[in-house]
Amino acid sequence: MQLQHPYHEGELFIQKRLGEVEEGRRNGRIISDSILKGALPFLERQPLAVVGSTDAQGNNWASLLVGKPGYLSAPDDRTLEIDLTRTAPDLNDPLWKNIEQNSPIGMLVIDLGTRRRLRINGNIASKTQRRLLLEITESYPNCPKYIQRRHMILGEQVTRSSEPRSGTSLESEHESFIQEADTFFVASSHPERGVDASHRGGNPGFIKVLSDRRIRIPDYVGNRMFNTLGNFIVNPRAGLLFIDFERDRTFQLTGRAEIQWDLDDTGETGGTGRFWDFEVDRWIEADLRIRLSWELLDRSPYSP
Repeated sequence: MQLQHPYHEGELFIQKRLGEVEEGRRNGRIISDSILKGALPFLERQPLAVVGSTDAQGNNWASLLVGKPGYLSAPDDRTLEIDLTRTAPDLNDPLWKNIEQNSPIGMLVIDLGTRRRLRINGNIASKTQRRLLLEITESYPNCPKYIQRRHMILGEQVTRSSEPRSGTSLESEHESFIQEADTFFVASSHPERGVDASHRGGNPGFIKVLSDRRIRIPDYVGNRMFNTLGNFIVNPRAGLLFIDFERDRTFQLTGRAEIQWDLDDTGETGGTGRFWDFEVDRWIEADLRIRLSWELLDRSPYSP
């Protein structure tokens, strides 16, 4: 069912500031409290999802969930079941401790090969070692803009070759990796409306490293909902997830976001003039537990 009040105060603030209230209202009609019937086959085919969660200190984290297709299913249109026996969960990932303490999560189920994605937000209703049940509060599809199209082959579960590493400042290797990245994911949250996970993409070099603790991301023209930036207005804590497509690694960061409204724009934002800076509090680098093979098919034609 369509939500009567799809936006919170942060999203409405940005829509009003940027003169996008009517466009936001029109696009908000797709936000529902249930999964669209036509999206169920899409869910069941997907091996990849990004999950946003919040730790006991209020920090947001974005995590990668990978499994054999079929691990996501919907017993009904208000419930999502995650079959953990068909995944290779990394128990060191902050996600698993976070959901023991905070039930809200935000999921982005994404098929990079077709540029289709579906957002599903809600609360963990039950959890065992074998499965999670998510009670859905919001669900809606997203447009395919800025997604780099990649073909993925799911391999076998592997033994981690090295232990996860963590730190509080970016190392030179991380700075180079971030500046070459064309894809990442961001988790944000609102104290009443829960957690959200979203995608960001652009041509390599679209992210600027300002220092070993700060990076800058352009905010392109999107769906005028401003879900992520609206969350930042109310709660600046954010989590980022980068996938190292070449080395089967993830790079997670948690920290704080600050919107930059009117910086000089020489084409980086596609005309919006908006950026947001991310201040690093902590990072975790880890090997994936399932081997993945990636082939870059083409880059998004929308990227500035």
